[in-house]
Amino acid sequence: MSTADLCYLTIAEAAAQMRAKKLSPVELTAAHLERISALDGTLNAYITVLAERAMEQARAAERAFARGSVASPLQGIPLAVKDLVYTRGIRTTAGSRILEDFVPDYDATVMEKLESAGAVLLGKLNLLEFAMGGTMTNVRFGATRNPWNTAHFPGGSSSGSGSGVAAGLAMGAIGTDTGGSIRGPAHNCGILGLKPTYGRVSRHGVVPLSWSLDHVGPMTRTAEDCALMLQAIAGHDPRELASSAAPVDDYTAHLKDGVRGLRLGVLRKDAFHDLSADVAAAIESALGLFGELGARSHDVSLAHDLDARTLYTAIAYPEATAYHLEWMKTRIQEYGPNCRNRLEQGLGLLAVQYVQAQRARKVLYQDYMALFDDVDLLVAPTAPNTAPRLDAEAGGTVPGRAAATGVTNPANLTGLPALALPIGFGSDGLPVSLQLIARPFDEAAILRAAHAYQQAAGWHGRRPGV
Repeated sequence: MSTADLCYLTIAEAAAQMRAKKLSPVELTAAHLERISALDGTLNAYITVLAERAMEQARAAERAFARGSVASPLQGIPLAVKDLVYTRGIRTTAGSRILEDFVPDYDATVMEKLESAGAVLLGKLNLLEFAMGGTMTNVRFGATRNPWNTAHFPGGSSSGSGSGVAAGLAMGAIGTDTGGSIRGPAHNCGILGLKPTYGRVSRHGVVPLSWSLDHVGPMTRTAEDCALMLQAIAGHDPRELASSAAPVDDYTAHLKDGVRGLRLGVLRKDAFHDLSADVAAAIESALGLFGELGARSHDVSLAHDLDARTLYTAIAYPEATAYHLEWMKTRIQEYGPNCRNRLEQGLGLLAVQYVQAQRARKVLYQDYMALFDDVDLLVAPTAPNTAPRLDAEAGGTVPGRAAATGVTNPANLTGLPALALPIGFGSDGLPVSLQLIARPFDEAAILRAAHAYQQAAGWHGRRPGV
């Protein structure tokens, strides 16, 4: 099997082969490190590659398999994490000059859980500075490129997570999502990105952007792999105040049950604005395939016309500024212009605007929950266009960014689980996705629908040409 073929095994496939002793975790990890060495000079998905440590972990996993000791389906699986996640003894930069030499003395909970599961850590992935989207370039560590076309943006802020998984530089990755930062890169790079329910996955030891909007979640190439990663990282954490004690589902138990009878509510009036012809056509085709698989869909609409992007800004910017305030007083020149601009906007927003946004947020949540009286999942675009070109940036913002985040922000404001599901490619050869949104803690329903679609459509079998 070639290096590329090894790197494009799914997590589930690799786990089965390692349990059967047909594949060594050392061989699998070495293949990924070889691919990183060959391609990351072009893609710039990684900030820190941990080759020696990864091989040590792979050898430990190999010894465990030899003993017949299997911690989880992630044992021996090469993964990577966004460089907001604390890693004990390994620098955690948040993509910034401020933290470029910061070395935590403890692991984030999500990192602890991955290591307990026996996963191999390949390294720390590139991101937009402090996870603040809006531009396409990290001023300290450079731009990450899209493996489907390296002239294009992979999405942000989990840029390296999207690009790295799509390019076979990791079998899965951890991203964070405050306004769409898992789902945007998943859309642009043609992979799955799951923003779980607020409180489902602990954020302890993850550099914050906005405490009331931040989420941590998996990014993979298949729904089954997404389920396996979520299983490992979900659960209550007493060290995180917002962590939920709700029971954790078995996300693979009903993964293959299909979608017959599933009710899909299409947010056409509320979310289908300014879509390119390619995105609109791909979504309609996907809805048609869901119908062929036995799901039923009909249009639904929210009771109130609330501007999610405005609510997001009034909440996220002040919360971000509160975290950064001391550095802003003493190290303001070390911030890139986009990050600094947003933090300074946070200073200018009034407390009354913040409170009003939080009140409106409750109305938005109630509106979404009312829709679930008649549907099982909601459907919306992930973004109105395919990935923009890196050289298209003008005025410090990504073209179409406001429209894109306008359709991803609601899931952060409501805390509802949302998945970016790849549904094909535009005429430019770049990926397209849609969002599936569920009731709180019903990630299993999203993953079941995504798995059924993937098995029928087969888009996940395509590889970028990088």
